[in-house]
Amino acid sequence: SPGSISILGDGWVICGDVLFKGSIGRTDFPRSSLQQIHESIREKLMSLPPDTVVYPGHGPSTTIGEEKESNPFLHLG
Repeated sequence: SPGSISILGDGWVICGDVLFKGSIGRTDFPRSSLQQIHESIREKLMSLPPDTVVYPGHGPSTTIGEEKESNPFLHLG
């Protein structure tokens, strides 16, 4: 979303409220966009190695590989 950042470390990423274990961030807020969040996830996060640990803004951690395989919100076409 506009103004958001992710912090990338050695084998990990803190992504705030963009990607969660089995879900994605909300897009029902003003200035948010489902298309934009999908583009950000696809272009920036899903390009990371599958074993990259994802630390969302809240909730359990996950990995890029796990989300590629099982996150239903990333397979909506």
